[in-house]
Order: sequence, then structure tokens, then C-alpha cells
Amino acid sequence: MLKPLHDNVVLKKEQVEAKTASGIILTGDAKDEPNIATVVAVGPGAYVDGKLVPPTVKVGDKVAYKKYSTTEFKIDEEEYLIIAEKDILAIVE
Repeated sequence: MLKPLHDNVVLKKEQVEAKTASGIILTGDAKDEPNIATVVAVGPGAYVDGKLVPPTVKVGDKVAYKKYSTTEFKIDEEEYLIIAEKDILAIVE
């Protein structure tokens, strides 16, 4: 498993539904993947003015993130994303 450093966060992408609400099946090119993922690991935080600022997100949170701000990793056939906490846009409730 990945253990992030500083204010980095490890995400696991949500599976994309291949069907519209009306039942139309989408091909790989037609669907636009949502930028929603689940937090699986969180770093200790970032130092600002010499003080440790703890992260806002926690393991298990579902979050929306910036599309091109991630680094992809594949470990044991599982795909993960690493992102700086500042590139996480919102917690999805």
C-alpha cells in the first residue's frame, strides 16, 4: 500500500456506470469519466509557517478532484491516484 507524504492523498477511482439513466449503453469513447474517487490514505499534512496543518479529508471520504492533477500508480493490479490535497475540490456527501 502507498503511504503518502506531506499533504498528499491517495485516491481510488470510482467505477464508471456504462449506462445512462434512460438505459442507453455508452461505449468507451462516449462516456466522460467523473472526477470522483474515494480517499484510501492521507499524509500527515503540510507545514505552514513552521506549524503542521492537518489534512481536511480523511480515509473513506468520497471527493471530487481536478482532472489533470493526479499521478497514477498501479500496485498489485489495483489502480490508485496520488494528488496534493489542494487539488481536491470538494467532499461528496
